[in-house]
Amino acid sequence: MSDFLFMEKAIELALNNVITRHGGPFGAIVVKDGKIIGRGRNEVTTSNDPTAHAEVQAIRDACKHLNTFQLDDCEIYTSCEPCPMCIGAIYWARPKAVYYAATKQDAAKIGFDDQFIYEQLELPVELRKIPMKQISPSTGALPFKTWENSQDKVEY
Repeated sequence: MSDFLFMEKAIELALNNVITRHGGPFGAIVVKDGKIIGRGRNEVTTSNDPTAHAEVQAIRDACKHLNTFQLDDCEIYTSCEPCPMCIGAIYWARPKAVYYAATKQDAAKIGFDDQFIYEQLELPVELRKIPMKQISPSTGALPFKTWENSQDKVEY
């Protein structure tokens, strides 16, 4: 199957999501070795989960299919340029490429504007809209020290 046809599959998921009133106009697939191994659609409102974006759902589905936490040698096709959260998830999943159809500007035109997140990330922590303050009890570093010394850890 070609890149064009894979993109059409992602767009089809997005369109069907709108038509069936299941969620927002976003769909994504994960492909490995020319086969679709993960599918996702936006389910934020139906699952009451703000992280249930199409790309995250597709990554979860593909990882479950592959029984791994990384998408080595995989490609993600998504109906829209990923938001900041999905970009983070994509980098953690480590696919070899991401392809998208609509742009973040296209999404902003219909009410899905992520620009405020990009702006917040550029600010010093103390100036962000949502307060973020470090609290450091004496045990704060214990999980990291324990991880560092663990002989059983799985690196990622």
